[in-house]
Amino acid sequence: MEVVIIVLLLMILLSIWIMSTQRKLVAMDENISNAMSQIGVQLASRFDVLNVLLNLMRGYAGCEALALMSTLKTRRNDITAISTPEDVLGQEQVISETLGHIAIVAERYPELRADKNYVRCIDAAESYEKMVRTSCLIYNDSVTKLNGVIGIIPNSLIAGLLGFHQRPYLKIEEGR
Repeated sequence: MEVVIIVLLLMILLSIWIMSTQRKLVAMDENISNAMSQIGVQLASRFDVLNVLLNLMRGYAGCEALALMSTLKTRRNDITAISTPEDVLGQEQVISETLGHIAIVAERYPELRADKNYVRCIDAAESYEKMVRTSCLIYNDSVTKLNGVIGIIPNSLIAGLLGFHQRPYLKIEEGR
């Protein structure tokens, strides 16, 4: 009888530990998804600012602005909770290329650079870039926490059984 009680207690303790570990992993995984969603929100705001910039450019360099708008529209993808770091980097590349083209056009049109709305949009784009960078740091911090918990035995066994896996980091390029 004592053996049965001990076995039952051990099974109860094991079940409680597994449930506790599962809850912790779910919360950490949700934090990563939330951080990726925040990156998506900030990137969407940057795309919106780019569209405003391109609309401003239409008055100065109509054909070039329309071509950039078309390119931007076809290459833009939404970043969601299930997006990967590669998706984010791809969208950042699209934004960087578009901003580079806008800067080239602005060099040819000093009156565009002097436009108050242009200056405000460029400032907004830089502000959103800082927000994206902060969101990326939060994402990477959340990934570090999850990967650390999953990397430890016996948590790795429970994580594997429950379908959790280590997540990739978002490599933030300097000079972005």
